[in-house]
Amino acid sequence: MTRPALASGRRNRLVLLVVGLVAALSLPWLIYPPVALDIACWALFAVAVDLLLGYTGLLSFGHAAFWGGAAYISGLIALNTGLPFPVAVLGGAAGAALLALPIGYLSVRRSGIYFAMVTLAFAQMVYFVVNQWRDVTGGENGLQGIPREFFGLDLSDPFYFYYFALPLILLGLLAAWRIVHSPFGRVLTAIRDNPARARALGYPVDRYKLLVFVLSAALSGLAGGLFAISHGFSSLQEVNWTTSGNVIMMVVLGGIGTLWGSVIGAALVVELNDYLATAGFEEIGLVTGAIFVVMVLLFRKGIWGTARDALRRREARPSGEDPEPDASAEAGTPAAPVERAGR
Repeated sequence: MTRPALASGRRNRLVLLVVGLVAALSLPWLIYPPVALDIACWALFAVAVDLLLGYTGLLSFGHAAFWGGAAYISGLIALNTGLPFPVAVLGGAAGAALLALPIGYLSVRRSGIYFAMVTLAFAQMVYFVVNQWRDVTGGENGLQGIPREFFGLDLSDPFYFYYFALPLILLGLLAAWRIVHSPFGRVLTAIRDNPARARALGYPVDRYKLLVFVLSAALSGLAGGLFAISHGFSSLQEVNWTTSGNVIMMVVLGGIGTLWGSVIGAALVVELNDYLATAGFEEIGLVTGAIFVVMVLLFRKGIWGTARDALRRREARPSGEDPEPDASAEAGTPAAPVERAGR
C-alpha cells in the first residue's frame, strides 16, 4: 500500500472515531435516554460476538448465557453488597469470563455448525439453572429493584445515568478494537481463513480460540451487566436463546468482520424494535425478520461492508489502483500471516 493510501486510511479512521464519539455523546439528546443506553449495550454485545464470528469464524448461539449470566451476577452484587454499579458490572463481566472457560474448552474442539450447536446446548443449560434456582435468581420473576449505586449520587434519571455508563461501553469497544489490531488479532484472522495452515505454522489453534471465546464472553458480560443495571431488573429473557439470535442478526445486518457494522446493526435493530413497540405493533419479529432477509439479499456484506467496498472502488478509480481485497478492513490484516508474529 502506498504512503498516500496509508495516510488516507489513518485520516478516515480518525474521522470515523470523531463521528462515533460525537454520536455517542449526543445520542440521549436525540432519542429517549433508556433506548440510547440499550443501543450502547447491544452495540458492545454485537461487537463481542463479531470477535468470534467475523474475526475467528466461530458462530456461537450461546452468548446469551454470558450476557444474561452477567446480568444476574451484576444484579446480585448490586442488591446484596451496595457497591457502586461499575464494580457490579465488572464483577458480572468477570463471572461471564469464568463461565466461558469450561464452555469454551469443550466447544472449541468443534467447528462450524457443531460448534454452534454445542454452545446453544450449554446456553440452554444455563437457562435451566437460572429458571430453577429461584432462591437466588427469582426464577420466572427475575431480579427486581437492582439499584444504580454510585457513591451516593442520584442516578435515577436515565439521562444522567447514560453518561456515567458510557465510559464502560467505550472501554469495552476500545478493548475489542485493540484485540483486532494486535498480533493476536492477526493470528485470529489466519485461523479463520485457514486453520490448518495456522496450525502448521506452530500456532496452538484451540488455545487461541479458547482465549478469544473468553474475551468475547467477558465483553458480552460487560454489556449484559450494564443492561441489567440500567433497567433495574434481570429476567429470563436475558438468558433465552432468542437473545443470541438477535445479536447475530445485528452483526450480519451491519457486516460480519467490521466492528463499526456491528454498532450500526445494533442501533438499527434496537431503534426499530422501540419504534414498533411504541406504535403498538405486536408482530415485531415478523417485521424485523422480513427486513433482515431483504437486507441480506441486497447487501451481502452487510450495510457497513457494502458501503466500505463502494467507497474503496470510488477511491481506487482516479489513481488506477485496484481496490484492496475484502479482508476485514477494520482489522487491517492480511488473510493469513506468512510468518509467526513476534519472529
